[in-house]
Amino acid sequence: MKIAVSGKGGVGKTLIAGGLAYGFSKRGLKTIAIDADPSPNLALTLGLSPEEARKILPISENKELIESKTSTGYAGVFRLSFSVDDIIRDYSVKTPFGVNLVVMGTVKSMGSGCTCPANAVIRALLRHLVVERDEMVVLDMEAGVEHMGRGTAQHVDEMLVVADANMKSLDVAKRIRELGFKAGMKQIHLIGNKVENEAQKEAIESFAKENDLEVFGFLPFDSMVVEAEMHGETPLKYVNADAVKAIGRLCSKLLQGNALIRLK
Repeated sequence: MKIAVSGKGGVGKTLIAGGLAYGFSKRGLKTIAIDADPSPNLALTLGLSPEEARKILPISENKELIESKTSTGYAGVFRLSFSVDDIIRDYSVKTPFGVNLVVMGTVKSMGSGCTCPANAVIRALLRHLVVERDEMVVLDMEAGVEHMGRGTAQHVDEMLVVADANMKSLDVAKRIRELGFKAGMKQIHLIGNKVENEAQKEAIESFAKENDLEVFGFLPFDSMVVEAEMHGETPLKYVNADAVKAIGRLCSKLLQGNALIRLK
């Protein structure tokens, strides 16, 4: 199963992406987490220390790797066809939570016409992970789907768009849903995060209903998450935190839903 998590910056999508990846891993499923956000923080959420996270060289910035895959020996000419399965083997990082992490780095929109070598490698790697691999794959994405490309987006089993009760984040969620459907995604759902009270929950539900967004679940505002992040710790270590338990329930719901789809 391939899960993409997106949303406006600051809504908590990285915690949810990391929590889902950890949840799949805990259930004995081989899991790859992909940090495709321009400001990568998934390493910290998956239990790596700040020092360990800083040592990770994003794929898009690995000049030696990019050149080995795309160079033809002629200036301005590079290969468009190459294997990428070895990148997972050689450049993924094993995290304390049993999840293999790949940090993509910043890439331009796949629909922008850019054919630079780094983009070619990232595009091929994303497609390989989503279309060809059998593992559970969780993508922590930027606010959009353009950098995936239609051929890749069509194979994502579920896009979870994270928003809180802030109208700006809900508007971004609506836009992401529109982009996702245009890219060929079939399952796109809203996650309401950082919900402090019934009024906020109702505001999210009302916006979702008015804009044809289906709510997949809610996560409560959790002071334990805030405190953990203040101290540079991963909130996932606090298994009794309400938000972490809610992510666990989302994980179970996704697995149950995927099983039902496969039985049809």
